Amino acid sequence: MQRLRNRAVTAGVVLAAAVAGLVVTTAGSASATDELSVNSKVHNVIYLLGDGMGRTHITAGRQRYYGAAGKLNMETMPFTGVVSTYAVERGTSRPSLVTDSASSATAWSSGVKTYNAALGIDSFGKRMPTLMEQAKAEGFDTGNVSTAEITDATPAGMFSHALLRGCQGPTYSDASCLIKKADGTYEPAPADKTLVTPIAEQIARNNTADVIFGGGLARFEPDDQKAMQDNGYQVLGSFGDPALPSQTAASQKVATHADLDAAKGKKVIGLFNRGNLTVEAAKGALPDGAPQKAEPTLAELTRKSIDLLDARQRGVEHKGFLLQVEGAQIDKRSHANDAAQTLGEVKAFDDAVAVALDFARRDKHTLVIVTADHECAGFNIIEKGSYTNAEAVAPPANVDAGNPANNSTPSRPSSGAKDPVRSSGFVNAPDAPSGKDPKNFGPATFRTPDDAADVKDGTADASLWLTYLSGNHTGADVNIFAFGPGGQQFAASQDNTELYRKMYVALLHKTP
Repeated sequence: MQRLRNRAVTAGVVLAAAVAGLVVTTAGSASATDELSVNSKVHNVIYLLGDGMGRTHITAGRQRYYGAAGKLNMETMPFTGVVSTYAVERGTSRPSLVTDSASSATAWSSGVKTYNAALGIDSFGKRMPTLMEQAKAEGFDTGNVSTAEITDATPAGMFSHALLRGCQGPTYSDASCLIKKADGTYEPAPADKTLVTPIAEQIARNNTADVIFGGGLARFEPDDQKAMQDNGYQVLGSFGDPALPSQTAASQKVATHADLDAAKGKKVIGLFNRGNLTVEAAKGALPDGAPQKAEPTLAELTRKSIDLLDARQRGVEHKGFLLQVEGAQIDKRSHANDAAQTLGEVKAFDDAVAVALDFARRDKHTLVIVTADHECAGFNIIEKGSYTNAEAVAPPANVDAGNPANNSTPSRPSSGAKDPVRSSGFVNAPDAPSGKDPKNFGPATFRTPDDAADVKDGTADASLWLTYLSGNHTGADVNIFAFGPGGQQFAASQDNTELYRKMYVALLHKTP
């Protein structure tokens, strides 16, 4: 089927922002007024998303890499709060308590609740302007960075509009782009054809983001490259051979670390993998010369994005910039219940946070926000030596049923009854077959800096014991951290739609 074409347009009407004075909390040794005035004018906003990153992901990442008394970079930020993340059911305002990344991205990008899988539209299918579109229309530079395909839900939420998040490209299909009815047929395409235009096509033609870094090269085709070059983009790598009917790994050339280093344009797109970027732990285990080794880290992508967007560094006056950065693999590895790689991705994301904070401390006019779209998989830290309900023959007995005061005696001792089929050992033990056993529900155990030097991952002696509740998202609130002028507005219990309004006011300096 011929590919649908449509240029995304920018609208300028948004809901009013009510940015109230809120309680400020401080983290670590950082002070709310260290190195900046909270009342300084904001020139730039850097919004960093740890996809699927719940409170336990943060705690476990800290304990794994810095010890119990340490802190991740995000935890040193002076303003902290929490964010509710629920979606709504399609065509209604009725809450759907567990969101997906698309609905959540629409909430902070456009300030509206929508149904799971929708991007840049409300629950009734009306296209809503995004903060990135509005910032671009006001003369700000813009950037969008992800370790996922750049057409995936979180990055796509800032610069595309779609009935379904799966409408990514490279070609149109009813199954990916239209709503399926109960009888198996599809609802007719809406009058607004943008909503059924593959996301890759929208990105390549709408000029919404000046700097675009991530994965997803396979979603794009040579005519997308031509469209972007005609619009002034420096394209790193190649989107393929126009003479071929479809593109393959042989016909497309992914961008490399060397390409990133050499990028100089005001408008640049670099796609460093045909799919998602390689998980850092897996990349580190590959031999020298493996093509994945040429992929930059999220911290390196963040640093380069800031360098390209901060025109003042080049002696050029501009209003400022809006940059979104996503650590996508925290979520993807949590879905797989892969604790080791999840922790590695939390660290990689936090390294990108450090880059943003370093720039903000020097710039004095940059607001940095760190949060998540939702929690993934019910990640939990359990007591050393204990075991999960999934391993047990039965749930723990309520031994204190008649005692109003808990006596602190474990209701299920570590020597209790386990199911021998499902409780076959630690899942990440380096030499244990249990790590490859699909029936195994044993905890993943990790050494921390507080452990003795001879303690190893995957043993009973390791102090960090981790488990998962499920393989899907949960409805838990997520943390938010802020640094810089206006950061105190995020030190609150707030809904994810409020993040849009607060960022709009902070960056554009007006009430919409």
